[in-house]
Amino acid sequence: MPTIKAFEGIEDENVKKMLMCFQAKTLHYKKDTTVLSNFGNTTQVGVIEHGEVEIIRYNYNGTRTIIETLGEGDIFGSFSASASEELYVIATTESDIILFEYAHLINRCKKNCPYHNQLIDNMVQILSNKLMQNNERIEILTKKTIRDKLLAYFNILSKKQIRKNITLPFNLTDLADYLSIDRSAMMREIKNLKEEGLIESKGKKICLHY
Repeated sequence: MPTIKAFEGIEDENVKKMLMCFQAKTLHYKKDTTVLSNFGNTTQVGVIEHGEVEIIRYNYNGTRTIIETLGEGDIFGSFSASASEELYVIATTESDIILFEYAHLINRCKKNCPYHNQLIDNMVQILSNKLMQNNERIEILTKKTIRDKLLAYFNILSKKQIRKNITLPFNLTDLADYLSIDRSAMMREIKNLKEEGLIESKGKKICLHY
């Protein structure tokens, strides 16, 4: 099992016991299948054992916006979503996902497992990180131009990856959806940035020269 942020500091044997106590189930999802719909109102927590998912919002006109991308070891649930929006969790690769009810996180079982405290501490840290990520997203989306949105996002990735040669976590179509911008207009701006010598790009690889 990959390192799962929610279970850090808890021995594997105790993780297995806890998941049994939670009545968790592990389900397999094929690429492009829906893991959860009406995500903002779900009572379930998902832990990605293998694979990748995207949290997606569809606007009234069918426009898709990628809210978040998650990989192995990540966790998702109603605690990370807005109940006022219709959100979907979509598997973007073949994925194995552990699902259990959110109530198990906040309500202690009769056994009063000592490692439950560690789980709660881990969840507080996860929520803190998600708050920071949401603030980063707001910073990007409030930029007025496509160029500014791109450069702000590239800067954030550069800081996280600690280098100027960055790797996008998704393809260019998904990047446009993540930044809530038109793909054709985005590609024109990327071309302009390359011609001005500010970046080099090849697929998901971006080299920053500023």
